[in-house]
Amino acid sequence: MENNGKSKIIILGTILGALVGAASAFLLVKRAESANQDPKLSPGEGIQVGLGVLGVMRLIAGFGKE
Repeated sequence: MENNGKSKIIILGTILGALVGAASAFLLVKRAESANQDPKLSPGEGIQVGLGVLGVMRLIAGFGKE
């Protein structure tokens, strides 16, 4: 793959990651507002989010393999 294609994929991934992160933060704030609480993540929820992200990364890394 040429350098230009790699750069485009990295930029697209960065933009998509930022959008997903912003959407997640928005949902966290909305959930807290509906419960009249400060937005916070418990340690258990943080671990669940981290493992979910690792699972998605593992799936993406395995797309090219057969």
